[in-house]
Amino acid sequence: MSAGSGSSRPAQGGARMTPAMRMGLSIAVATGLYGISFGALSVAAGLDLWQTQALSFLMFTGGSQFAFVGVIAGGGSGAAAVGAASLLGVRNAIYGMQLSRMVGPHGLWRWLAAHWTIDESAATAAGQDDAAEQRRGFWMAGGGVFLFWNLFTLLGALLGDALGDTRRFGLDGAAVAAFLGLLWPRLNAREPVALALVCGLVTAVAIPLVPPGLPILLAAAVGALWGWMRPSEAKRGGPA
Repeated sequence: MSAGSGSSRPAQGGARMTPAMRMGLSIAVATGLYGISFGALSVAAGLDLWQTQALSFLMFTGGSQFAFVGVIAGGGSGAAAVGAASLLGVRNAIYGMQLSRMVGPHGLWRWLAAHWTIDESAATAAGQDDAAEQRRGFWMAGGGVFLFWNLFTLLGALLGDALGDTRRFGLDGAAVAAFLGLLWPRLNAREPVALALVCGLVTAVAIPLVPPGLPILLAAAVGALWGWMRPSEAKRGGPA
């Protein structure tokens, strides 16, 4: 992420929790709980406790982590696991271009902001209209997910086989529900609904045809193309 305008550090909202901070905290808890599944699956795939924890602390992007351990569990090589994880992680760079303008971190905060640029922090920030709330939402969601994800990864890794099939807890559903809660208020006009449907269709069609990680990048490319075309129409006097 590059430096931009605005606060260079996490906004201090005092003792009062703002709507963006509450939203960030709720999605952090919902997403963090899913870390139990990752911890359990990682040790089941053959990684030890420290390797599992290092993935959550250093890689810190859930989809990439699940892809990594999935390839390892299937007998794939380390290079194949890194390749699959990297494809899924590319989306964070796309978020970073927008969040750099929203959050505007400076100095060492840029490094922390880059590490905490994930689906949840990007969605929470983008869900706010006020610039200060965008920054609060980003830091609360990014920091909250980082804390809870690592704590629950540790719990899942320690419990391991004692948890059995972690899918029965529905933790993946909790993360999806949290995203739906963020998305729903944005679907108040025809254009965002249409864009969501198109991106969903592109993803669904691409899943059986391309390697893991590419469907979401194709959907992101569709969204970026859509956003690029809309300002051009406005400049030509077309619909906003």
